[in-house]
Amino acid sequence: MFNADAELLKKLSIEDLERANAYAKDLTMGLQIIRSFPQGVTIFGSARLPQEHKYCQMAYELGGELAKNGHAVITGGGPGIMEAANHGAYEIGGRSIGLNITLRHEQHPNPYLTDSITFEYFFARKVSLAMAAKVFVFFPGGFGTMDEIGEILCLMQENKMPKMPMFLIGVDYWKNFEKVIRKMVELGLVAEADTKIFKMTDDISEVVAAANKIGHPKISENFYDGFKEASLINERSHSVI
Repeated sequence: MFNADAELLKKLSIEDLERANAYAKDLTMGLQIIRSFPQGVTIFGSARLPQEHKYCQMAYELGGELAKNGHAVITGGGPGIMEAANHGAYEIGGRSIGLNITLRHEQHPNPYLTDSITFEYFFARKVSLAMAAKVFVFFPGGFGTMDEIGEILCLMQENKMPKMPMFLIGVDYWKNFEKVIRKMVELGLVAEADTKIFKMTDDISEVVAAANKIGHPKISENFYDGFKEASLINERSHSVI
């Protein structure tokens, strides 16, 4: 146990302090950009699917429908599902945000972004992707998407964040994921109520309807601020999912 900040600082190396400053810089950059627009719909999914794939076509259509209804579309800013969703929003003239990250391969900003930044750290990017959203959408994806869906589910389960509407698009893909969740319930690893946090669907109009029901928060009224608005968003979320 450390009794004082000064004692803690003595235990930190220069590398520790430099790392902490880099984390803070990444987070601050992310929070600055998400404070520049009202919370929208954050869309996750694979960077590896080609644009002609059916899931990319669905993401493109969803991005356009959300933009038509005045909702910002937020993605990880890369190719695949992300590019498709941004493309749909961009063509309509909507707000199309990309929160990119530096990777060894496959990740580069797609050309359909009205706002874009690049992170160094996954956790800072995930915080920003979460805080930017009033609705979450998960298309099929790999390890990165599973990391993101696991973290969002855990945070909602533990009431560490408001229970926003959360949709898993692609029933054929996600049905096996649901089987794993059902096994968790059977073993008592999660509660039955936890299975209600998300909804699987192939109907993108459900996502648009959920966003429309929440409406258009002011830029200055992020649902995370003090968690004061959490009860309101919970009521709306439960009626949607």
